[in-house]
Parts: sequence; structure tokens; C-alpha cells
Amino acid sequence: VQLQASGGGLVQAGGSLRLSCAVSGTFFSISALGWYRQAPGNQREWVATMTSGGATNYAASVKDRFTISRDYARNTVYLQMNSLKSEDTAVYYCNAAVRLRNGRPPSEYWGQGTLVTVSS
Repeated sequence: VQLQASGGGLVQAGGSLRLSCAVSGTFFSISALGWYRQAPGNQREWVATMTSGGATNYAASVKDRFTISRDYARNTVYLQMNSLKSEDTAVYYCNAAVRLRNGRPPSEYWGQGTLVTVSS
């Protein structure tokens, strides 16, 4: 299973970016997809999650500004980021809980990270 993230870049404060993460490989199903981020000098922190049923959760710091969505047919998760702030600057990582076989517990996989820089 591989996760390929893309969409990062440099944006001015108040602007928007959309991150994408495609899940590829051989597996039975995806249980959940999410995004995390790690700012310089900080620990990795959770940003948002979407379950297989479509339920979403967000960190308080991004709620009402970020939206996680999923293309089930393409096994791709997106993170639409609006009203970006300088404190959103970080490397963003996608995360997937994947069942390799029916009846097996999900395993966790990570993408390679994509850098988002918000200039003030």
C-alpha cells in the first residue's frame, strides 16, 4: 500500500490550497483516511479524519476552515484549506487505515508529506 500526497505550496495568508492523497496497492478496504501536520520544531499533530462511512472530525484549530473529502472510486482523500494562516505552515501528511484482507484489523500507512507554507 502506498500513499502519494500532493498539492502543497506557497500561499499568502487568507488564501486557499487543496491537498490530495491517492492510496494505491492491493488491499480489501480503507477504514479511515486522515491528515496530520508537523510544523518546524513541533510534534506531528492530527488535523482531520474521515471514516469509511463519511463521518468527519476536525482539530479545533482548523474547524470551519478546512474540509476533508474523499473520492471513493479513486481511493483519494482531499483536504481543502481555506482562510489559511501563518500558523498553518507545516508539512502535511496523509494517513490511511487499510484492511489488507477481509476480517483482518486495519494497518496504518503514511504518505511522504507535502509542504504548505503560508506567508503573512
